[in-house]
Amino acid sequence: MAIAKGRHRFGRYVSNNATAMFPSLHEAVEDAIHANIFPEPWFNQAGGDHDAIDDYSTHVMGSFECRNPTCSQQGWGSKKIAIQIRRYAGNGYNAVVYKQRCKSCKQLGVLRLDEKSYVDRVSYRLKKWAGIPTTPPEYNGDKGGPAHEHLLCEGCRMGRCNGD
Repeated sequence: MAIAKGRHRFGRYVSNNATAMFPSLHEAVEDAIHANIFPEPWFNQAGGDHDAIDDYSTHVMGSFECRNPTCSQQGWGSKKIAIQIRRYAGNGYNAVVYKQRCKSCKQLGVLRLDEKSYVDRVSYRLKKWAGIPTTPPEYNGDKGGPAHEHLLCEGCRMGRCNGD
């Protein structure tokens, strides 16, 4: 399930109110690694902070939809969506993506993740942790778009976002 360069697909996710995980993108992450990491990485959907042996916070891109029928804001794009990538014993990992709130009504938006940015970020971090030489993924989050809204970012609220 490789994602072609320049294509942006949106993945299915497992969600609680403020965060989401994308176990459906594990195969695309594996395809992007292109290296023999042993043991093979596996997605740890049940893992949390308490049993992680390492973690790294960064950003991905995507968009949000406001589903509040009384809100005038239909949706917004974001080039700085907080993500926390965690490593577990036996080469397990997961990635928690933090949602954002609507600027107009303050309700949590429905996330549409840019899969390519997610796969690039997660596969890069797994290679780094495995000691595989790699080039950092291209990141366009600092170019264009509105400033990061700290008060609307669940990653900022939970101390997991290093947004500017």
